[in-house]
Amino acid sequence: MRKYYTRACNFYHGSEAIRLIQTKKALPLNGKNNIAFDSIEIFSREKRGVKVNLININKIFKLNKKIRKIVKEDLSKIVSKRKDFLKHINFQSPSIMGILNLTPDSFSDGGKFNNYSKAFKQISNMIKSGANIIDVGGESTRPGSKTIDPKIEWERIKYVLNNFKKKYKKICLSVDTRKSDIMVKSITSGADLINDVSGFNHDPFALIKLRDFNIPKVLHHMQGTPKTMQRYPKYKNVLLDIYDFFEKEISNITDNKKIIIDPGIGFGKTLKHNLTLISNISLFHSLGFPILVGTSRKRFINQISGEYDSKDRTGGTLASVLYLLSQGVQMFRVHNVREVKQGIMVYEKINEK
Repeated sequence: MRKYYTRACNFYHGSEAIRLIQTKKALPLNGKNNIAFDSIEIFSREKRGVKVNLININKIFKLNKKIRKIVKEDLSKIVSKRKDFLKHINFQSPSIMGILNLTPDSFSDGGKFNNYSKAFKQISNMIKSGANIIDVGGESTRPGSKTIDPKIEWERIKYVLNNFKKKYKKICLSVDTRKSDIMVKSITSGADLINDVSGFNHDPFALIKLRDFNIPKVLHHMQGTPKTMQRYPKYKNVLLDIYDFFEKEISNITDNKKIIIDPGIGFGKTLKHNLTLISNISLFHSLGFPILVGTSRKRFINQISGEYDSKDRTGGTLASVLYLLSQGVQMFRVHNVREVKQGIMVYEKINEK
C-alpha cells in the first residue's frame, strides 16, 4: 500500500491547453496537446486520515526528496501517451462502448435483445450511432443477481460472437464475463477485449488461462459479488483503496500489460463513494493505463435527481460522461449511444476555442 498518491487537476482544453503547454505553464495529459493541467493534488495516508496538498507543477521542486521522487514517477505516467493496444481503437480520442445485454434480467434492458435478429439490429444501430466497441454480456451483474451456469451464459451469447466479425470486421468486440471458459471460447470466436467485472477474481483460473492469449483486459473494481455488493459497502478511503486494488492487480497480470482500468461505478459503492470516484477520476491516470467508466442509467443518477428521474436517465448519464471526458477519461460504456456521441461532439467543438 502506498502512502502518497498524485492526481492531475486544474485542467485546460483546446487552444488554451496548447498555449500553456508551449509556454511550459502546464503539462499535457496522456500525451495530448488539447488537454493540459497545471496543478496536482498529493494525497497522503496519515494516522488521522488522508491529507491533501494542492500545488502548482512549477513548485514540485520544493517538495522533500522522498515525495518529489514519487510525484515525478507518477507524472511520467500521467503525461505519457497511451499505447494503442486495442484493435481499431485510438486512445487519443474518446471511445464509446455500446452495451448489448443478451440476458432476461439486466437492470435496464433485460429481455430486450436476447433474440438473434433483435441483437444484430441493436448492434447495427449502436455502430451507426457512434459506438466503436460493442460489449456483449450473457449474465446479469445487477445488484442482487446470482451467478448462472456457464453453459447457459454461453448459449445466450455464442450466436452473436460466432457471427460478429463476419459482419463488423473493424469494430472492437468486447465480452463481459467472469468465467474463464467463456473467456477462452469468446477469444476463439473473435473477441478483442475481455471485460470482467470481478477484476479477474471470480474465477481462479481466469488469468492462468488467459496467459495463452495476447488479449487486452478491462480490470474492473467490485467490492463483493453482484449478489452482495450493495450490502453496506465500506472503505477506509474509497478513492485510495481502489487505487491500491488496481496497483496490486496490475502486478498480478503477467502475460501482458494491455490493461484498461474501470473503477466500477455502482459495484459495491454508495452514492458518496460513486461521487468521490467520479469527481477525482483523474487520480487513476497515474497508473499509466486508459480509463473506462460506465455510469449509464445507474442508480446514483436517481439518487441525485429524485422526482426528476427518467426511464433512460439520459441527462444524468450524459452529464457524468462529459465531466469524465473533461478529466481525460478515454472510454465510456453506455446504453444510449447516439445521445452520448452527440454530446461528446458538441463538447469537443466548444472546447476547440
